[in-house]
Amino acid sequence: MHPNRLTLALESGAAALPVTGRIAVFAPLADTDLSALPQDRVQIVQGFAPDHAAWAGRGWDVAVAPSGDFVAAVVFIPRAKAAARAWLAQALALTGGGPVIVDGAKTDGIDSLIKACRQAGAEVSAPLAKAHGKIFSLTGDAGALADWLPGEGALIAGHYRTAPGVFSADGVDRGSALLLAALPAKLKGRVADLGAGWGYLAGETLARHPEIAEMHLIEADHAALECARANVTDPRARFHWADVTSFRPEAGFDIVLTNPPFHTTRAADPALGRAFLAAAARMLAPHGQAFIVANRHLPYDRDLAQLFVQVQELEGDPGFKVLHATRPRRAPRGRR
Repeated sequence: MHPNRLTLALESGAAALPVTGRIAVFAPLADTDLSALPQDRVQIVQGFAPDHAAWAGRGWDVAVAPSGDFVAAVVFIPRAKAAARAWLAQALALTGGGPVIVDGAKTDGIDSLIKACRQAGAEVSAPLAKAHGKIFSLTGDAGALADWLPGEGALIAGHYRTAPGVFSADGVDRGSALLLAALPAKLKGRVADLGAGWGYLAGETLARHPEIAEMHLIEADHAALECARANVTDPRARFHWADVTSFRPEAGFDIVLTNPPFHTTRAADPALGRAFLAAAARMLAPHGQAFIVANRHLPYDRDLAQLFVQVQELEGDPGFKVLHATRPRRAPRGRR
């Protein structure tokens, strides 16, 4: 459960919300405790598909971007500094100068964010510290943090743009580049990129392989997928905002490409990567093949051997390995 600094701050008077009007709540995780907020006045802003679905399933108003008028906001800061600043700037402008309640862990940079808000000219309340984090209120001129809103940004690899907070926002991920280089000279059929991010791997693969019939980009981060939509204009591309681990394609894929994530926020979570591998095996046609890149220390070879008949390492470097898995095993009937 997310440390309940919000309830403590509201009950103690360290933070306060207007008694009427709508409240925008940015990026609460699925297990964040929002019981201190009036549900009928809240719109949750959440672009990560599994968390979005969890809140919607509980009956909350949830959107990928705020809509309408708001008198206040609550921001749960992300790990990425640029994204945290962009959300605070958006929240302050959206509310006409606050209040914006800001909650974050020390490991996610809450202390440096407090200092940066003050330096930018915003008014910052005395922070309340609890459970290795802090919560504070932000008010001031609605445009006080306008410089923190993201600009267009520099092009990556000639024609790709990203957004604050998406994976590998500053450049091409080394693992993805290694996977691209290891692909065979000819690929054809229906291809899926699981965890497609801002579209580099899918875009480059399409450009190099005219025999591909369709490329399905499956990504849970809405902001990353929107970047991919802008970056990958090939008509063979199909875009899916979805949790890879629960996505069900209309038909089996011939090829799956993936650079599986293995972190949940700051914590390493190898089970997430294994879930991606299981999803790859499940989505493939019986003749299908998967190309996976992973950090060398992760035991994906062993995991893949349980999911595929054949597994081999194609190439790699001291930090990464590219694995090729063919002929997905099918669970006996009754064990699916």
